[in-house]
Amino acid sequence: MANSCDIKLIVGLGNIGAKYAGTRHNYGYELLDLIARKYSIALNEEKRFFGLVGRGSVEGADVRLAFPTTFMNLSGSCTNALCSFYRIEPSQVLVLHDEMDLPPGSVRLKFGGGLAGHNGLKSITQNFGGNQNFYRLRIGIGKPADRDVVNYVLGRPPAAERSLIEEALEHALLGIGTLFRQGPERASSYVNSFKPAAYSEVK
Repeated sequence: MANSCDIKLIVGLGNIGAKYAGTRHNYGYELLDLIARKYSIALNEEKRFFGLVGRGSVEGADVRLAFPTTFMNLSGSCTNALCSFYRIEPSQVLVLHDEMDLPPGSVRLKFGGGLAGHNGLKSITQNFGGNQNFYRLRIGIGKPADRDVVNYVLGRPPAAERSLIEEALEHALLGIGTLFRQGPERASSYVNSFKPAAYSEVK
């Protein structure tokens, strides 16, 4: 990762509608909402970009925020439309998303890498012509004991797990600030070292 930050677009993944609010698959959008609130960036529907879109200043940088409203497996339509119109390179995009390969309460910042079977990341990569070189902030949700992935990611976690996630999201929000002030290397070190206070209680 470079020391400077050139992020122009932050995309929070999730599914639109009240029935999906608070579900594991919507943590990317929840983090995006925290960013929008902290930096006073209004998100408004823009049909030409297939999502809710806003523009504002994050730690002095001009940044666009986006929540694709096409459902998860078509997230790339929104991301690609914005990048094409505003001439944003994949390497200038940060995607916020849930991650089953990480336990609840874990967050990781990385550049590039695999897609881990995530339909939102798959869609974005396909729309980028196969280019996987974009930033990701991964929010751990763990794996289901019964391997019922669909019901697990579309389900709401128990209170103890939700507490871990909320700690992680707040830490990730601070990490976003670090990203724009000090660059990806410092931000990844800060974000990736996080251990929630309640972690030992549910480990």
